[in-house]
Amino acid sequence: MKPLFQLSTRKYDEEIMIVKNAMIELENKCKVKNGFTIKEPSMMAGWAFFDLELSTEMLSAIETSGMMINAQGFGFTEQLKNFIGHYLETKGSNVRIKKIDY
Repeated sequence: MKPLFQLSTRKYDEEIMIVKNAMIELENKCKVKNGFTIKEPSMMAGWAFFDLELSTEMLSAIETSGMMINAQGFGFTEQLKNFIGHYLETKGSNVRIKKIDY
């Protein structure tokens, strides 16, 4: 099963470009093609919610590369969520991230 995260923001038009560019950069670091999918947003009460899905190849590359060594969390799924969240933050994103499926 592919990891699925829900991202939320109040500034979707700005954040979507930052998230896409950051994930493309992560894809290049992992040497993976089609490593992620960003789903269409849903709007509610001024917030935009959209899903980010990682491919199994991208997940494997992240896991085996040692990128997650300093990721905090109990268990692999929480560490992965924290790694993705921190990675997006270092690229200038202010989205909130929530793990919704694995």
